[in-house]
Amino acid sequence: MEVILRQAVDNLGHPGDIVQVSSGYARNFLLPRGVAFEATPGNKKRIAQEKERLEAAENARRASAQTIADRLAEVSLTFSAKVGEEGKLFGSVTANDIAHQLETQGFTEVEKRMIDLHEPIKALGVYKVPIRLHADVKPEIKVWVIKA
Repeated sequence: MEVILRQAVDNLGHPGDIVQVSSGYARNFLLPRGVAFEATPGNKKRIAQEKERLEAAENARRASAQTIADRLAEVSLTFSAKVGEEGKLFGSVTANDIAHQLETQGFTEVEKRMIDLHEPIKALGVYKVPIRLHADVKPEIKVWVIKA
């Protein structure tokens, strides 16, 4: 039996794929759970239109993220902090601090959760911090931490 997948199924396919499965598997598992629907000519036409619409929306999001990434590539942030012995900070520079400073420079679309800082910066130096704008677009900004 031919079905069109609505969700990703392990070892079977991705959403929108037309796959051949046994009729029992389709009748007892895929169709009742709403994971797939029957591959009739009307459903095939509908899924093709839906795929085109989703691809167009995804391309628009990617293009928007790329324009922001081009602006972010030129950004360099500077944080001044009190420093103890051996160049260690008396605090840290967090993703929240970076997001706040980006917002003051006009990047209101960059949120704290987009900043890919695994752990806070706790030492002097220059750091490259990646920002996840889109799955395919990840620009890096320079963060300078200097002595106050």
